[in-house]
Amino acid sequence: MTKKQKKVLYRILISAALLVALALLPLDRLPYTALLRFVLYMIPYLVIGYDVLKKAVKGILKRQVFDENFLMAVATVGAVLLGDYKEGVAVMLFYQIGELFQSYAVGKSRKNISELMDIRPDYAMLEVGGSLEQVDPDEVPVGSVIVVKPGEKIPIDGIIIEGSASLNTGALTGESLPREVAAGDEVISGCINMSGLLRIQTTREFGESTVSKILELVENASSRKSKSEQFISKFARYYTPAVCYAALALAFLPPVIGRLFLQQPAQLGTWVYRALTFLVISCPCALVISIPLSFFAGIGAASKAGVLIKGSNYMETLSKTKTVVFDKTGTMTQGVFEVTGIHHSSMDEEQVLRYAAYAESFSNHPISISIRKAYGKDIDASRVSDIEEISGHGVTAKVDGISVAAGNQKLMEKLGIPCEPCNGVGTVVHLAVNGNYAGHLLIADALKPTAVAAIAALKKCGVEKTVMLTGDLKQVAEQVAKQLRIDEVHSQLLPADKVLQVERLLEQQNGKGRLAFVGDGINDAPVLSRADIGIAMGAMGSDAAIEAADVVLMDDNPMKIATAIGISRKCIRIVYQNIYFAIGIKLLCLLLGALGIANMWVAVFADVGVMVLAVLNAIRVLFYKPEHALQK
Repeated sequence: MTKKQKKVLYRILISAALLVALALLPLDRLPYTALLRFVLYMIPYLVIGYDVLKKAVKGILKRQVFDENFLMAVATVGAVLLGDYKEGVAVMLFYQIGELFQSYAVGKSRKNISELMDIRPDYAMLEVGGSLEQVDPDEVPVGSVIVVKPGEKIPIDGIIIEGSASLNTGALTGESLPREVAAGDEVISGCINMSGLLRIQTTREFGESTVSKILELVENASSRKSKSEQFISKFARYYTPAVCYAALALAFLPPVIGRLFLQQPAQLGTWVYRALTFLVISCPCALVISIPLSFFAGIGAASKAGVLIKGSNYMETLSKTKTVVFDKTGTMTQGVFEVTGIHHSSMDEEQVLRYAAYAESFSNHPISISIRKAYGKDIDASRVSDIEEISGHGVTAKVDGISVAAGNQKLMEKLGIPCEPCNGVGTVVHLAVNGNYAGHLLIADALKPTAVAAIAALKKCGVEKTVMLTGDLKQVAEQVAKQLRIDEVHSQLLPADKVLQVERLLEQQNGKGRLAFVGDGINDAPVLSRADIGIAMGAMGSDAAIEAADVVLMDDNPMKIATAIGISRKCIRIVYQNIYFAIGIKLLCLLLGALGIANMWVAVFADVGVMVLAVLNAIRVLFYKPEHALQK
């Protein structure tokens, strides 16, 4: 609890104690009873309500009259002037209890955002001439070498040039499992070094680094309001002055009409009391506070799960998602080549892989790198000679004096070596040793571990159609789509073709259903912008994709798509529950107040009680669990 909240709590306790004491004191037996009662009750009233009265006066002076402070001030001052001291103090007391509760709830939801904001590093240890200098991250130029010790945050994106460590990525991804990194690995700012000393060469300035972009996204999220929030803002703008004029009419019109036309006593005090009750009931706190709080809590819950939603307007659109369109490479696949199969002919698998790795040892092609990675052992370069790369075919070399050829079918045909066909989907590297066919390696872009489960989760949570768009070959695309159980697939597409396909799918959307596109590359930026809602992979996704997207998955885990949709749907359900509940109770109590059935105590429940219940309902989204995404 903050100092400000504690101060309000102390005022509430003091005021409540004084009110109870005054209620128990036999004031009627004391001299100057009327004056004494007024003075004594003004003490708890001013203790608990001076700040509300002060804000109301400031609002009047600034010509911003119609707000909840004005309503509470008029209602309670009116009750005091009518001699209902207990009710005047009690209404102000319960109002402040509600405000304290609301402040605490906002603080709780804000805590998730605050924890995210803690990822901003305070300094960077810059290596200058063999010594370390502590500088502001903004002052570190691209290409500099920084040192990150155990327990420190990585301040800027870069590549490890020396050292290995375990990184805590929880603040970025929501995942508790550490990530192991070593020399050559790319690391992003905001992660915490849990073990070894790291020397990192920076690849971006701090303003362009991951942590800086995340903070910017979160800070700007609240400025993008949903239709529900815009409705509430307009509603409050017209509603508050309307009820003030209605209360004024209720106070004076009935007694005037009764006196002039019905020859009845004026009963001005009764109707003024009803008007004051009407004012207390009419305060739109529950709506004005709980709706933005619901969205704020939803954005906080999403950020805690490793999903950044750039605004409550995107939260509302995401909740209506019925079609999800995916890019393939880097989105549903890992975006890196792996040896997925070894088929041997005249020698065993280990020999096939060893000869292929040595033959490809001097190439930087992704296929060559994947073969060396699969081999997993140090390569003695002195054993390799006479290397010749044949463009579009492969490579020939001598390993320990033995001629080796590794490449595609064209290379085997060129060398006159018959080769065996491969039925697998991917890139095939044929291997010949001493002029004899030895076997082949199948290399493919492997699926992400959670890709299949992600599609299943989306269908369980109510997504009606899944589509994959890729620039890859038709055979590869159809094989991946079959593994993932995706409903529709389109291959060999250029970026413009992807946009055309999304526009076609948008035309097919029924009713209020929305289309989401998930991608990671620079070529996905146009289609991310064209979709109803764009979702980007944030850990390794391109800057253009993250900038164009409305939602960012911080750990590139496609399972988080279902989590994001689940959080948005729960958030929107809560928003509409609060709107219907608050307006319904308000209208009922306003009618009862105008008829004189509801007194000031009912008014207190209608104002503070409804607000507390609505706020309690709003913060339920903070307790969302990822497994809830599997429920419609």
